[in-house]
Amino acid sequence: MSEQFEQGEAAPMSAWRAAAIDLAHCVRFYSRLPVPALPWEQDAHAPPSFPRLLRMIPVAGLVLGLLPAAVLALALLLDLGPWLAATLSVAAMVLTTGALHEDGLADTADSIGGTTREKRLEIMRDSRIGSFGASALVLALALRIGALAALATRIDNGAVAAAILIAASLSRTAGLMPLVFLPPARLDGMSQAVGQPARKTFWRAGGIAVILTVLLGVFAGLPAAGIILMLALSGLAGLAVTRFAARHLGGQTGDIAGAAQQIAEIAALIGLLTVLPA
Repeated sequence: MSEQFEQGEAAPMSAWRAAAIDLAHCVRFYSRLPVPALPWEQDAHAPPSFPRLLRMIPVAGLVLGLLPAAVLALALLLDLGPWLAATLSVAAMVLTTGALHEDGLADTADSIGGTTREKRLEIMRDSRIGSFGASALVLALALRIGALAALATRIDNGAVAAAILIAASLSRTAGLMPLVFLPPARLDGMSQAVGQPARKTFWRAGGIAVILTVLLGVFAGLPAAGIILMLALSGLAGLAVTRFAARHLGGQTGDIAGAAQQIAEIAALIGLLTVLPA
C-alpha cells in the first residue's frame, strides 16, 4: 500500500516538473530573459520541441507580459502620461523578446514584393529590411502603443496590465496556427527543425489560453464583451495570417508565425478597446 501511495505521489510531481521544464524552454526560446537551469533539467540549452512544448506557450506568453505590464503600471503611477507609459511598455516587450516577432513581421511584409514563391522565400531570408518591412514595423509599433495608451485612459492600471498579459498569451497561441495547420515552406528552415505540432495538442493549448484569458479578465474586471472580442479577434488574426501564408508561400515559416503573433496582439488590444466607453 505504501509503495502505491509513493508512486501516486511521484506521478503528479513528475508531471509538474515536466511542465516547469517545458515552460522554461518556451521562455528561453521566445525571450532574452535569463532563465536558469532547473535542478532536475538535463539540458537547459537543448533546441525546443514544439510538439511537446505547445501546451505551455500560453503560460509563457503570460511570463513575457509581466515586465511590460509592470512597466506600464509603474509609469502610470508616476503620472508619466498614457502615451509615454504605453511606449515604455512596448519597448519593454521588444527588449524582452529581442524583437523576435517584429523581425518576423518585417520579413513577411518585405516578401510581398516578391513575384514568385521562391523569390518571396529568398526575400524573407535576407537580413536587410525593405520599405514594406519598415512600414509594417512602424505601423505595428504605433498601433500597439496607441491601443495601450487609449486603454490606459479608459480603464484602471490593473485592468490595463491584465490586458497586456492576456494579449501576450493569446497572440503567442495564435502565432502557432500557421505552424500547426500548414506544412513548412522550406525543408531547411527553423519551422522544419522544431517539428510540426499536432492539432490535438494545439487545441489543448488554445483551451489553456481561453481559461487564462477568462480568469484574468474577470479578476481584472474587464467587460465580458471585451474578453470575448479579445479571444475571437486574436484567433481570427491567426487564421487570416495562416490563409495568407498558404496562398503566398504554400506553407509556413518562423517569420510567418512572428507576423501572426504581432497581428493577433494588435487585434486583441483593439478588440477590447472597441467595447470600452470613451
